Amino acid sequence: MTTSALLSPKSKLRQTIGSVLLYLAIIFVTLVTIFPVYWMIVATLQPNKYTLHYPPPLFPQEIIFSQFGELFGRHPVANWLKNSFLIAAMSMLLCTLLTVMGAYALSSLRWRGRSLFGLFLLVTQMLPEVLVLIPLYIMYSRLELLNQLPTLAVVDVAFALPVCIWILKGVFDSVPTEVLDAALVDGCSELSTAWRIVLPLSTPGLVAVAVVAFFAGWNEYLYASIMLGSTELMPASVGLTTLKGLSGVQVEQYMAAGLVFSILPVLFYLSMQRYIISGLTAGAVKG
Repeated sequence: MTTSALLSPKSKLRQTIGSVLLYLAIIFVTLVTIFPVYWMIVATLQPNKYTLHYPPPLFPQEIIFSQFGELFGRHPVANWLKNSFLIAAMSMLLCTLLTVMGAYALSSLRWRGRSLFGLFLLVTQMLPEVLVLIPLYIMYSRLELLNQLPTLAVVDVAFALPVCIWILKGVFDSVPTEVLDAALVDGCSELSTAWRIVLPLSTPGLVAVAVVAFFAGWNEYLYASIMLGSTELMPASVGLTTLKGLSGVQVEQYMAAGLVFSILPVLFYLSMQRYIISGLTAGAVKG
């Protein structure tokens, strides 16, 4: 007999009510979470007169697309998005490369102070970014490295690297040691073992690290607003904030700017989602 058949009617009723309440709570939290995104889309597609009306309609009363043309025609949004993509791409490539070396050193190599170094990486995450803003600005100013996108990408990598190393370390730890020992016995060096054995088995973890680094560069605002003084080098996160100081910018253009800035990384995340989930959970349970 199944477990449900052994339950009394009161227990079954209690279990049913609990399940219903759980699903209702999940639905409520989901609606609260996605409503701001839904409202941004509605406010983007309908004219300003409907959005500012009280109470505003929950569904678009009229759909227009002219706000996108006005946004890209009057403001250098395309250039801002290009700068954001360049920063995110450079951060992703550099962070992935450094993460592979750091994670492999912590996972597979045996050296004195390894555990202490791993703990130090975690401690660095407790430091707020603004704490090192002035020292970094002074250092880069003296080295004449301001107003350069690669410089900003290096800063983003510095803050994303500790988390990425620990993510990938968990993935490397899940690779059976017997496979690594067999590769070494067959004559592979440490570098060859990492390249031919560990990395192919850790593809989901590499994708997860790449996505984390990409978002770190894409969402950069604090250091970009300080270290990039040229308007031509502004990323979208900084450039879109300048719209609020300009006259003639309607609400639907603000919303369209936010929608364009948000939709690109969302599409990138959705395309990599299945790799991300398996990469972040790899190494959580090791047999």
